[in-house]
Amino acid sequence: MSMRLILCLGLVLSLAGCWSREPPVDQGNREQVLHRGLGAEVADLDPHVVTGLPELNVVSALFEGLVAEDPRDLSPVPGVAARWDVSADGLRHTFHLRADARWSNGEPVTAQDFIASYRRVLTAELAADYASMLYVVENAEAYHRGRIDDFAQVGFSAPDPQTLVITLEHPAPHFLSLLSHPVWYPVYLPALAKTGSPTRRGNPWTRPGNLVSNGPFVLRAWRPDRVIIVEKSPAYWDAAAVRLNAIHFHPSPDVDGEERAFRAGQLHITEALPVSKVDTYRRDRPEVLQISPFLDTYFFRINVTRPVLNDRQVRQALNLAIDRAAIVQRITRGGQQPAHSFTPPGTAGYMPPEVVRSDPEAARALLAAAGYPEGRGLPVFDLLVNSSGNHRVIGEAVQEMWRHELGVQVNLVNMEQRSLLAARRTLDYEIMRSDWVGDYLDPTTFLDVFASTSGNNHTGWSSADYDALLYSAARTPDRAQRYALLQRAERILLEAAPILPVYYYTTVRLVHPAVRGWYPNLLDHHPYKHVWLEP
Repeated sequence: MSMRLILCLGLVLSLAGCWSREPPVDQGNREQVLHRGLGAEVADLDPHVVTGLPELNVVSALFEGLVAEDPRDLSPVPGVAARWDVSADGLRHTFHLRADARWSNGEPVTAQDFIASYRRVLTAELAADYASMLYVVENAEAYHRGRIDDFAQVGFSAPDPQTLVITLEHPAPHFLSLLSHPVWYPVYLPALAKTGSPTRRGNPWTRPGNLVSNGPFVLRAWRPDRVIIVEKSPAYWDAAAVRLNAIHFHPSPDVDGEERAFRAGQLHITEALPVSKVDTYRRDRPEVLQISPFLDTYFFRINVTRPVLNDRQVRQALNLAIDRAAIVQRITRGGQQPAHSFTPPGTAGYMPPEVVRSDPEAARALLAAAGYPEGRGLPVFDLLVNSSGNHRVIGEAVQEMWRHELGVQVNLVNMEQRSLLAARRTLDYEIMRSDWVGDYLDPTTFLDVFASTSGNNHTGWSSADYDALLYSAARTPDRAQRYALLQRAERILLEAAPILPVYYYTTVRLVHPAVRGWYPNLLDHHPYKHVWLEP
């Protein structure tokens, strides 16, 4: 056989191998391996410090709290706690832990693990953004803020290894729903101690080989900017009910790349969809297009500690110059609604005050009153946007609105997720693209964010009147009276304009028909133990 023929035959065989290679989605359907798009790369996998959606989507596969969520309506269901009792006054919650709850290393999950984890969250050194979510517990805020130094005075106790008692500062009807948030997850402190101080951010305990978790999946690989792989945990108490063998989480630097990966059979689920493709999929492939209501508000965060931006009139002018209807009708095109408040209307029956509006003429008058007619004398502002998703397109639209209506010049600065979150925490920005997803179904999941004590505020803004109204609302049992107090608080926030709400989200993504157990819901939570694949 001639050398030329051998080379040609080799090429044919090589091409045949390429043509016959099975796409990851098809292989995943056979092997119960889900491929999910994450959008941005994750910044961390520590449940006590994560704040972004990509991180939450991974962490929820690795850990489980006292309470889990029903996959359809997200109502509280037993997690590590098999059952619980609540005192008549609503203050004392007693959780009875499963005897077969195990860490991924085989050690039992105990009530003391939970208490030690909550102490970690409330340790000031950790600077956990969500620490204030624990303030509902008796003396938790006092300990976190250094007013008391004896953790035994905080409302956690463990009469025995399988019993955890939590005593609240005041009744909270939504308390059980809080417990499915990652800040309430337990962590295995001995694993953290092996790699450094348990309360130091950046401790590498969440890397493969170090991470000990208690959820339905365990971490097998984390290749930054490429893939995070989790596999079914044999130690999980309900392993028999988990049908997926693995999940591959794929970060993507841009939303167009995710859509191409879906078409190429590399993803079962995308995190988002390019706005330019929504109408195409709605027309040509409606069976894979999923558009669902989502308890999430898209907004711009303003650092009120910066010169010029510390002027309320300037912030209000920027707010009034945004044409929200044009953004949702001409750009996003996925059923989003213009935002007239921060809290989406109807959140657990709450109707927010409609303060936010678009009025370019009033915006120009305010800017002139602030001493900057037609934008003269203003510096050029930097607007930070995520490099993932559709954020740059929206940022460009707002940039042009501010230029055209006010003469305000803005530079768009693209940042990847990790850097953007770091800039947000340190107030190293002027204006920043943000959104806030409700963590539970109650208006306080939005309004508590901008309390002075909140670790998620990140604007430099505070108001004693706002804080006082939130404090009173938390201790008001009558729902109508409570909501009236929250409405007053929200009006203060919106009129001060440290945030500029733009629209209420919907989830707009592609979902392969093989995916089962994935139910649309307001919080976009999808407990993976209930998800499976049918070829």
